[in-house]
Amino acid sequence: MAEYYPQPAAGQRATAALLRSMLPQTARKTADTSRAATTTATADPHLQFEVEANAVYIWHGWIKYFADPAADLLIDFSVPTGSLGEWHLAAPGSGTAASGTTGYSLRMESNDVTQSRNAYGTSDADMGAILHGTLRVGSTAGTFSLDWAQAASSAIAAVLYTDSWLELRRTA
Repeated sequence: MAEYYPQPAAGQRATAALLRSMLPQTARKTADTSRAATTTATADPHLQFEVEANAVYIWHGWIKYFADPAADLLIDFSVPTGSLGEWHLAAPGSGTAASGTTGYSLRMESNDVTQSRNAYGTSDADMGAILHGTLRVGSTAGTFSLDWAQAASSAIAAVLYTDSWLELRRTA
């Protein structure tokens, strides 16, 4: 059975607030963010949402990044206490390097919403990663954020670039 939110009742007045609640929320980076010499994942200043208690969301997005191959990029999420869900990462794999006509290796895994993953870096190119998942919020509302850092500390900064984005849609 398909889910949708909200579920307007027959005869209910269509207000601006009701119509807005039916739309997905989009968070887009409006500036580059650099992080060097840190392995502590912290919330990206642009890629975060306030989520409601006892709600279910689906989300997807794309990030453009640079990471030194010795440090890579650690991607994680912060969720309200009691939240569950899964997320998927399609990103460059370990030992990624341009290889002529064969392209790059690709890392594709399903993860618990509170489990971090590395997106690998290369010294000769900016990279992109596709992310999507489901978030089931427990009885505590709060912030859902994309958190990130270097996977290994390096003086060469990792960068999440302008126009990376996440879109969140409430389904229940």
